Amino acid sequence: MVEQGQTSLAGQRLGAPETLGISTLEPGHKPPAMPPGRLVPIRVLLLDDSEEIFDISHRASGRVLFETVCLHLNLIEGDYFGLEFQSHHRKMVWLDLLKPIRKQITRPKHTVLRFVVKFFPPDHSLLLEELTRYLFALQVRQDLASGRLTCSDASASLLVSHIIQSEIGDFEETQCRQHLLNTNYIPDQMALMDKIMEFHHKHIGQTPAESDYRLLEVASRLEMYGIRLHPAKDREGTKLSLAVAHGGVLVFQGHNRINNFNWSKIRKLSFKRRRFLIKLRADPSNINQDTLEFLMASRDCCKMFWKVCVEYHAFFRLFEEPRPKPKPVLFSRGSSFRFRTINIKGICLRPVLMIFICAFLSFSEVTCALVNGHAEDCRGATPSPLISPMLNDTGAIRTDDEEDNRRKNCPTDNAYCIAKELLCTERTYLKDLELITSFQGVLDKEDCVPEALKTLLSSTYEPLHSHHTHFLQELEERLSLWEGPCSTEVKGEMQRIGDLLLKSAQELKVILCVCLQMISECVFALERACVASRRLECVCREFELQKVCYIPLNVFLLSPLHRLLHYRQILDRLCKHYPPTHTDYSDCRAALDDVCELEAALRPGLEQIENYQKLLELQKDLIGVEHLAVAGRQLIRLGCLSKLSGKGLQQRMFFLFNDVLLYSTRGITSANQFTVHRQLPLHGMTIRESEDEWGVPHSFTLMVQQQSLVVAACSESEMEKWMEDLKMAVDMAEECNGLTADLLSTSKDVKSSGASEVVESEDDLCGSRTSLPRNGNNSGNTLNRGNTTAHVCWHRNTSVSMLDFSIAIENQLSGNLLRKFKNSNGWQKLWVVFTNFTLFFYKTHEDEYPLASLPLLGYSVTHAGESENIHKDHVFKLHFKSHIYYFRTESEYFFERWMTVIRSATVSASRTRYLNRTEPD
Repeated sequence: MVEQGQTSLAGQRLGAPETLGISTLEPGHKPPAMPPGRLVPIRVLLLDDSEEIFDISHRASGRVLFETVCLHLNLIEGDYFGLEFQSHHRKMVWLDLLKPIRKQITRPKHTVLRFVVKFFPPDHSLLLEELTRYLFALQVRQDLASGRLTCSDASASLLVSHIIQSEIGDFEETQCRQHLLNTNYIPDQMALMDKIMEFHHKHIGQTPAESDYRLLEVASRLEMYGIRLHPAKDREGTKLSLAVAHGGVLVFQGHNRINNFNWSKIRKLSFKRRRFLIKLRADPSNINQDTLEFLMASRDCCKMFWKVCVEYHAFFRLFEEPRPKPKPVLFSRGSSFRFRTINIKGICLRPVLMIFICAFLSFSEVTCALVNGHAEDCRGATPSPLISPMLNDTGAIRTDDEEDNRRKNCPTDNAYCIAKELLCTERTYLKDLELITSFQGVLDKEDCVPEALKTLLSSTYEPLHSHHTHFLQELEERLSLWEGPCSTEVKGEMQRIGDLLLKSAQELKVILCVCLQMISECVFALERACVASRRLECVCREFELQKVCYIPLNVFLLSPLHRLLHYRQILDRLCKHYPPTHTDYSDCRAALDDVCELEAALRPGLEQIENYQKLLELQKDLIGVEHLAVAGRQLIRLGCLSKLSGKGLQQRMFFLFNDVLLYSTRGITSANQFTVHRQLPLHGMTIRESEDEWGVPHSFTLMVQQQSLVVAACSESEMEKWMEDLKMAVDMAEECNGLTADLLSTSKDVKSSGASEVVESEDDLCGSRTSLPRNGNNSGNTLNRGNTTAHVCWHRNTSVSMLDFSIAIENQLSGNLLRKFKNSNGWQKLWVVFTNFTLFFYKTHEDEYPLASLPLLGYSVTHAGESENIHKDHVFKLHFKSHIYYFRTESEYFFERWMTVIRSATVSASRTRYLNRTEPD
C-alpha cells in the first residue's frame, strides 16, 4: 500500500538522495488535499509493469489520484503523462482529471489504471529530467514489444541494442546472446539477434542515461512514434485508421500514413453520432472538399477520439486556457468537455514553458546539473526496480485474496475440469480458424491467386469456422451455468457436456466427410500455387511473418485434423471418469464412437501430410538444397551435433531423412537460414561408437563411400537417439529407390559429398556465412521466421525427431496459469497456449497475438520442492541452466495435464519408448 508522501523508488533507482533535486511541491505546499470520505484502494500499473495501490477518497477527482502517482514517482514533468483504464465498453479511455473518479470508474476495486505517456513531444530534447526520459524509454519498450511501434528491422535492432546496453552494460557476446534468448523486446526477435548484437558492440562505454537518450533519439524519428490508431472508414467504405499527434490529425492505411492535416489547416473538429468531421480552412488552391468525413465503430469511439484531438491541440497549440461557454438554462447541444491546463503545483510544465526553460538552461551547465539533482550518470549498479520485460521477475501482477477465493468457489471435480479444458482449447482453436479466414481475405485481394485455390479454401474452412463459433458459444453458456449457483434439479442438467459434444460430433461428421481430404489438398494446392507465382510466395511469407501468425501457416491449415485428436482425448477422459450409470456417460460414449470413426478415416493421410508440412518448413530454413519436399522422402530427426575437424569440435545442424543426411551451419545472412555444406547418402553407411578412439565424450563415427565423419552429441541420451535413428534410416535407405540422388544446388558455395574430402575447408565455411544465397529455392533476400524448431534446436543444442512432432500434435493445451520467478514474491496471471514445443504468453485469451514465447526444448519440468519456499499447491517448475520459472495451476487436474504436455516437449521420445508407450489417460 502506498502512503501519501512516501518516497518513490524511482528516485532511489536513479541514485538521487531524498534531499536533492527540485521538489515537486511549491514552497509551503503539502501533498494533494484529500476530500473527506471513505478511502478506496485504486490499483495503478506503472510503466515498469509494477503495480501500486493508492488509497484515495471516493469523492476525489482524477487530479488527486494523478498528483499522488506523480508524487510517488518524484516526477516533475508529469504533464506528458496520463492515466488510462478500460471502460465498461472494453475501450481504453483516459481518466478525466477534473471529474470525480467515482463518476468515471464504477468498480474501482476491479479496475487497474495504467500510468503511461499521453503526449509525445516532437523533440525528445525537450524532456529535461533523466527520470522523464527513462519513463519515455519504458514506454517505447512497451510499444515495441506490443507491435504498436512498427519500424524496419534495422531500426528495431538499433532500438533493442540501446535497451540492452542500458540493461546489461557493455557488450559481452555470451551474456548478450543469453539475455536476448531469455528476454523478448520485439516480436520475432531471434531473427534479428545477430544484427542486435552487432549494434550493441558499438555502444561500449555508453551509460544507461545516454542509452535512454539515444533510444528516444531513434524512436522519435519513426513514423509510428507515439501513435495510437483508431479504426475508421472513409465515405467509400475503405478501412483506415485515424491518429492524432503534436502536429495535427493523421490518416493511416495499415501502418502507412497516407494523409496529414496540420492544426493550421483545420478550422473545426466535430462529431455527429458515428461520423467524425474535419472542417478545413478555405484554400483556393485546394480542389478537394473542405469537410472530410470518417465513419467510426460507434458514437463512443467517435467521441473518445474527438476528445483526444482536443487535448492534443490544447497541449501543443494553446497558450491560455479557453474560456468556458455559458451553460443554457434549459437545453444544451454538443459535448460539455473543455480541455483545461492542469497545473499540478509544480509537477506539470507546459511544453511552451519548457522551450523557454531549455533555451535558458543552455546558457548554464551548472543550472542544468542542479535541476537534475545528480551527476550525469547517477544510476549506479543497482538493478532497476522499474524494468520488467515479459519474462523478467519484477513485473509480476500479484494475485490477491479475491482471486484465490474465486478459484476456491469454482467446481473442482474432474468432469468440470475436463469441460473447462475443452472450453479453453476451443477458444484457441477458433482463433486459429479466424486467422485462416483473415488469410483468405488477403488472398482475395491478390490477382495472382488462382480462383480454384480461393474456392478450395473458402469451401473448406468457412463451414468449420461457422460450426465452431456456435459450438464455443454453447460451451461458454454451459460452463457459466455449471460454475454458478443453481438448484439440485438444474444442477444435474447443466453440469454436463456430453450432449453438446455428441451434437457437435454428429455435425462434424457431415462437414468433415466432405472436408477431410480437402484440408490436405489445401496445403498441396497452396504450395503448387506459390511455386508457380513468386508474388503469391511473397504474400504468404509476409503474412506468416505477422505476429498473429505465431506458428507456421501450414500448421494453422492442418489444425482441424489436430483438433479431432483432441476431441478424442477429451471424450476418452470423460468416459473413463464417468461410471456407466451416469447421465452423461451415454452421450459421451456415442460422441467418442463418432470421433473415433472420423479419426480412423484421417489417420492414414495424417502422417503423410505432417511429414510434407515439415519438409516445406525445412525448405524455407535451408540454403543450398533443391527438391527437398518430394514424394517418398521422410524426415526422421533434426538437431545439433558437434563435428570433429582439424580445429576441434564445431557445432553443426544435422537433418536426417530416409535417404540422405545433410549438415549445415547457421550463418549470418539476411534471410536467417542454415547453409547446407554436405550431404551424406545413407545407402551403405555404417555407424560405430568412437569415444575411446578419439577421446571425445558421446562421439560416434559415420562411414560412407570409404569416407568418415566423426560427430559428438551433447549427452549420452542424445547420442543413443541419433544412433538409433541413423541405423533405422540406413535400413530404410536400402528399400527406397527413385529419390533425388543429389539435393545440393549447383552453387559453388556448397559442395557434394562426392568431392575428394569430407571436411570442408574453413575458407569455404567462412565465405558461406557471409554471402547471400544465389541459387536454390531460397535465393531471394526474404526474411524467414527465426523461431522455427530448427533454430531453437540450434540455440539449445538439442534435437527433435518426427516422432516428437507426432506426440506434440496430440499434446496441445490452453488456459490460465500463474507465473512466478525464483526471486520474486508475486504471481502474474497469464493466458498460456502450448503448441509446437513452445509456451505462448498472452495477457488474456482475447488478445490477438502473444506478447512473448518460451520454447521448451532443452528445459526440464519438475515439481516445486519444499525447500523452494513456494507454499502454494499445484506448482511446477521449469528449469534451463540458470533460468527458473514457477507456474501454478488452479487444480490438481490441470497440474497433471500441464505436467504431461510439457514433458512431451522437454523429453524427446526414443523410437522404442514411443512404440511401447501406453495410451494416454
